[in-house]
Amino acid sequence: MNRARGLSVRLKLTLSYAGFLMVAGALLLGAVWVFLLRYVPDRAMLYVPDGSGLNGVFPVRSTLLHVFLPRAAAVAGFLLVFGLLGGWLLAGRMLGPLVRITAATRMSASGSLSHRINLEGRSDEFRELADSFDAMLARLEAHVGEQRRFAANASHELRTPLATTQALLEVARKDPDGPTGELVERLHTVNTRAIELTEALLLLSRSGQRSFTPERVDLSLVAEEATETLLPLAEKRGVTVRTSGDMTPVGGSPALLLQLTTNLLHNAIVHNLLEDGTVQIDTAVRPGFVVLTVENTGDKLTPQLVSTLTEPFQRGAERLRNDHGGVGLGLAIVRSITRAHDGILNLTARPDGGLRVTVQLPG
Repeated sequence: MNRARGLSVRLKLTLSYAGFLMVAGALLLGAVWVFLLRYVPDRAMLYVPDGSGLNGVFPVRSTLLHVFLPRAAAVAGFLLVFGLLGGWLLAGRMLGPLVRITAATRMSASGSLSHRINLEGRSDEFRELADSFDAMLARLEAHVGEQRRFAANASHELRTPLATTQALLEVARKDPDGPTGELVERLHTVNTRAIELTEALLLLSRSGQRSFTPERVDLSLVAEEATETLLPLAEKRGVTVRTSGDMTPVGGSPALLLQLTTNLLHNAIVHNLLEDGTVQIDTAVRPGFVVLTVENTGDKLTPQLVSTLTEPFQRGAERLRNDHGGVGLGLAIVRSITRAHDGILNLTARPDGGLRVTVQLPG
């Protein structure tokens, strides 16, 4: 935005300090006049005992005014100079942190998000502003880095099915007498995966926009609905799913919370033991918030691997891709929905193997 150039804040503060000092000096001199000079008589008899002939009536108040006014003007001039000089120095010292904040803002506007103000000293308004700005820069830097990684990974994931489809079509074009049934089946599989990936990307994008009206939702009922939906998959893979918990009211989007719970349960079923695997879903009410916990058996996971599981398309060596492995966005969508509900997502590796996921939402 183009604005007309005005007075600097430092100059405004300097003039304000000097003006206040001048007003205070004028009030002080006025008080001297009101409470002292007003009691001095206009004239007084002067008597000199040595007989020099200087006896008589002399004007006292006018004489004092003649002496007082020039000195008052000198004091006022001194206060003006002192106020301007002192105000300029004081304003510069007070606005020093603001200069650093402005410089950091300009650097961040140019694309440098790694710079931090790191304003030293005890807490005050300027330091609170600087600390808030540093925290905002840190979040922006992490968000921008996450978006860049997401764009690169999404491009890679979308390119894979498209390249596979193109290769299959090239083979079919060169061999028109080849088996069309197998080709159609493979193309259908590839196309299905591309559609699932696109839908997951759209859901991930929309879940973070908070474009929903909060409603009262019982997480325990949501957990039961997700369990009923995925029970055939759990039985097919030999995984036992158990749910527990009382009524767990929370405000949010029913559709998104169901998607969150379904993704967690699907992830727990798919990435489980090959035989006799278990999944435990618990809902609980705590003072001020509610908790949804999904815990599953499985291979042992390292803390380094767990810390990357919520990144889009990030899969560790232990997390195999198969016919039910999804598109690699399940936990990323869970994190996005949790943030949209002002919640906290925690992932912890179980000592005996598997993963424990805890979603904490405001009650």
